[in-house]
Amino acid sequence: MTLEQIKNILPTLENVEFQLEDGKFVPEHFHVTEIGMVTKNFIDCGGVVRKEERVNFQLWDANDFEHRLKPNKLLHIINLSEEKLRIGDFEIEIEYQNTTIGKYDLDFNGKNFVLKNKLTACLAQDACGIPPQKQKLNLSELATNQQSKCTSNSGCC
Repeated sequence: MTLEQIKNILPTLENVEFQLEDGKFVPEHFHVTEIGMVTKNFIDCGGVVRKEERVNFQLWDANDFEHRLKPNKLLHIINLSEEKLRIGDFEIEIEYQNTTIGKYDLDFNGKNFVLKNKLTACLAQDACGIPPQKQKLNLSELATNQQSKCTSNSGCC
């Protein structure tokens, strides 16, 4: 989800709720303690120099159990960060401390914002030496495919 997408969704909501992929919710008294621009310059294992830019939101679970962040307040924080930091319309990455500080992609399920687990991957698979995954087939599918290719005089049966 991009910054523009969240800005378009927020005015339609009564509450801002974040949910993890496993169904658990970020406690409703969370704070957005930071919004910023994160730039990552790096080189992959194939020697290609890369650059990633993301808008980063940090969620914090504080002890003020009566706190509730409303959509218009979050929109105000976003607008302020765009003005002061000149943040553009980039993908949003969420930082949230569960057992450790985790980084998540952001999605929306029609009611709640969903913190999507990030996965690591090799960006230079052709240079990494890892063989491509072979297509897995069930033997029953293979037999069906072979039968459909065979004709009575083809000699394949």
